[in-house]
Amino acid sequence: MNFFIRLVKLIIGLFLYALGIMVTIRANIGYSPWDVFHVGVSKTTGLSLGTISILVGFIIIIITTILGEKFGLGTVLNMLLIGIFIDFIIKLDFIPMADNFLIGVVMLLLGIVIIAFATYFYISPGFGAGPRDGLMVALSRKSKYSIGICRGIIEFIAAVGGYFLGGMLGLGTLISVVMVGIIIQYTFKIINFDPKAVRHENIKETFENIMRK
Repeated sequence: MNFFIRLVKLIIGLFLYALGIMVTIRANIGYSPWDVFHVGVSKTTGLSLGTISILVGFIIIIITTILGEKFGLGTVLNMLLIGIFIDFIIKLDFIPMADNFLIGVVMLLLGIVIIAFATYFYISPGFGAGPRDGLMVALSRKSKYSIGICRGIIEFIAAVGGYFLGGMLGLGTLISVVMVGIIIQYTFKIINFDPKAVRHENIKETFENIMRK
């Protein structure tokens, strides 16, 4: 797969990820842990949701770099483009707000399915993990705890902190925590994709590969 095709695939994945996030938020029954935090900070600061997503991602990249993790082109584009796409989708305002719980659950699950396919699109080109995933890996390496435990701790802190800043915690938050991993795993099985088989380039390797061509 050449560089251009990989890049297009990555960008499609990041747009789908932003779309999935907005569908889960518009489900209106409780946000995923990171979205609770992003929305809470957005409400507190008055900055757009997309801008907060970018700033948080930037801070996380700095932290993970200090912790010794290398980042890739995909990490940087993840930080930038998901936030830009979120604000673009909000501006277009084409996703309706759920007005009852049942519709909210359907929208939440649909959003998670979109995120699952988005994850395939942005992981498969091998340009590096997103900032938040990188943070989980970095903390796991340093603490010697499993990825699952580190992810749980980080998302718990994000959710609680976001709630006190005005983000929405609800049954949808619990559904997100439980269902995201299951739906992503099942989606990968359907499309026969093994993320562990993907070799990720750091940003230095990507530019070296470009310069050789």
